[in-house]
This record gives sequence, structure tokens and C-alpha cells, in this order.
Amino acid sequence: MRLSVPALALLAMLSPGAFAAPSLELAETVPAGTTLDDPTIPDAQQAWLELIGSATTRIDISQFYLAPGPDGASRLQPVLELIEKKAKKGVKVRFLIDANFRASDWDAIKKLEGTKNIDVMRFDLKAITGGVQHAKYFLVDGTAAWIGSQNFDWRSLEHVQELGFTLREPTAVADLQKVFELDWALASGQTPAAASRDVPPPAQPPTTVGSYGDQDITLALVASPDSLLPPGVRWDLPLILDAIDKADKSVRVQIMSYAIVGYDKSYWDDLDRALRRAAARGVDVELLVADWSMSKKSQPVLKSLAVMPHLTVKFMAIPQPEGTFIEYGRVVHAKYMVVDGHFSWVGTSNWSRDYFASSRNVGIVVEGASLATKLDGWFEHNWTSEYAELVRPGRRYHAPPRTARDLERERNRPKPGVDNGDDDDE
Repeated sequence: MRLSVPALALLAMLSPGAFAAPSLELAETVPAGTTLDDPTIPDAQQAWLELIGSATTRIDISQFYLAPGPDGASRLQPVLELIEKKAKKGVKVRFLIDANFRASDWDAIKKLEGTKNIDVMRFDLKAITGGVQHAKYFLVDGTAAWIGSQNFDWRSLEHVQELGFTLREPTAVADLQKVFELDWALASGQTPAAASRDVPPPAQPPTTVGSYGDQDITLALVASPDSLLPPGVRWDLPLILDAIDKADKSVRVQIMSYAIVGYDKSYWDDLDRALRRAAARGVDVELLVADWSMSKKSQPVLKSLAVMPHLTVKFMAIPQPEGTFIEYGRVVHAKYMVVDGHFSWVGTSNWSRDYFASSRNVGIVVEGASLATKLDGWFEHNWTSEYAELVRPGRRYHAPPRTARDLERERNRPKPGVDNGDDDDE
């Protein structure tokens, strides 16, 4: 039985030493009909509704796109209705969204724009850095925030495996607010002062003390790209690389996509080389990707990793519901890393150059066994699940169809993991 967010909060209050809300609380999305649920982690929709419902003055939302889904039937609809309800009661809402992504439901966005106290800003980051507004977060009253892999997409709350967290540590929340204010200003056409001044040294470890469960952790908000960091906010990439290079026993990564050739066709292997260095030192490296990564262009690098001693690669395939097909759904989309059972990163970036060098993403890095142990358990559940399959260098794979059109074209192809000699890309 899944515990609700309020029930977990009550248990936390009854725990020794837990007189204040923890700095960090995980929440998940479990694809309907699967066995991936962790009953000790709240449902993301519940976390969203509770956090938004607590707003008294303002809600600041930064999202890649908006896709409400079937009218009145999706799990995103109550979230949007609550935002509108809050706005009508006087809560000021600012909604920042990527200006160019074609998946957005622009009619739904126009509806938000027509609601009193809701301002929508289209952020054309492509014109500034060549990237996209890929971050997925929102802030409430400047005192609490949500960061996660979930887009504002109905599928992200019921048909995609996702992971995120509620954040209440004041320094980290303030840093996230600075990211939002910078992006809102840029989207408004303003020219803020140089963004990257007073940024901490690249691999400076987190120093802010917070809590997860009933144990202390140290944490820091991180973001990308490095050219658009507000004062005091760290770039995520150097901290991720530093953690991998310092790994002694284990590195566990779950990501949707992993590539060494970016959308701009440039070659970039910083993360790839770090994983290989760790494995060469005898560190046990486990990499878990989505079956969407099993395309022709991505397979070679994943297979080349899989041949290395101490380095294991798997992909996860989430089956479609019987009798229907969910476009752009039924995939694992969480993005996190755990090192040596002590260091954790949870964020919104997939692992290729674009996400760190040109697109806006955010996340958190944490030192402390309590969160790392929880993430290790979540990883292990996925790694050993019926949906995970070992990447074998001698086999040929293909990515599953994402749209109905793809499905029709691929109807006669086997499921991922079966070799039929077909070499077409997805």
C-alpha cells in the first residue's frame, strides 16, 4: 500500500529529532500496470498537489513543454486546475516554457495566458546558446521547490517512470529562484549582468547542511549551461565528473539517453571517458538506460562500454498497455547517479553534451548515506526488474516506436533485444 505524502510527513514528525520538514523528499511516477512501484516513496502527483496547494503568494514554474492530455481524464489535469484555482484566489503565477518545442499544446498555454494572475513567458534559449529550456521545476512562495525528470506532460504522471524531489533547504531554494529570475529576465528580452560571475570553483563539494529522513546531508543546487549560471550556483558537470573520478567501489547511473554525439553532431565523451576510467580502476560501474537509447547511432557506444571489465550496461523496456498505444510514453525517464553509497546527483539532464553545454537544466548534488542508500535501492529494484535487459555486444537491437506512425512502420519488427538482421535506424 502506497503511503500518501501527508502520511509520510506525519511519520517523519513522529521520528526522533524530526521537528521540521526534511530538506529533501523523493517522489516517483510509476508507469501504470507495472511492478516498479516503491511503496515507501510518495507519488509525484500527490507531491505536486500538496506543494502547489500550499502556495499563498506566488508559484514560479519552469518547464520544457505542456501537454495536458485527454480532456478531464489525465493526472495532470487536477494539477493545472489547482494552479488556475490558486491564481484566481490571488496567487501570482509565472510560467516559463521553451519557445520552440513542437510537442507543447499551445491552446492549453493560451488558456493559461487568459487566466487572471498567470503570466506565461516563452523562453527562446536556442537564440542565446543554441539549446532548449529543458529544466523541469517549480517554486512555491520562494520557500519550497520541486525538481524532477517529469515534464508537464500527462504521460509523465502515469505512463513514464520518473523521479524527482521536493526541496525545502533555504539556500538551495534561493539558488533555484536565482536561476528562474535569470531565465525570466532573458525570456523577457532583458540583458542581465554577466551570469557566470562569483561561481564556486568547478568541483567544490556541497557544503550546505540539510536532512534526508532523520540524517544530516550536505547538498547544493546545480545547473547548466555553464555560460548562464547565476552568482553562487554551481555547474553540474564538473561535480558529476569529479564524483566518478573519485569513486572507489561503485558508480550507478540511470538515464533516459546516453550519447557521445550531440544534437549538433559534435563529438563529446567527457562522461563516457569518466565511466571507462572508473571501470579501469576496478570500480563496479552499472549504467541503466531506456530502450529509446537502443537506436543504431547509440548502440555502438553502449556496446563498447559493455565489453569492459567492471562495466555493465542494461536497458529497460516498459510494455504498452494491452489493447492501446501511448505515444511518447511507456519509457524510463529518471536521471540520477549514486557513487560509493555516499554521493548522489538527481537532475533533469540526459547524458550528452547539449544538456550540459547549451540547454538549461537543474539538479542537486548530495553527500550523505541516507539519500544514496535510498537511491541505490531504487536503482537495484529497476536493475533486477523484469523490464531490464543486459546489453550484449554481439546482438543487434532497435529502439521501439514512439508514435502511432512509427508503430505502423515497425509493425513487422520484433521487440527490442531480438536480432532480425535489420540495420535501419529509428
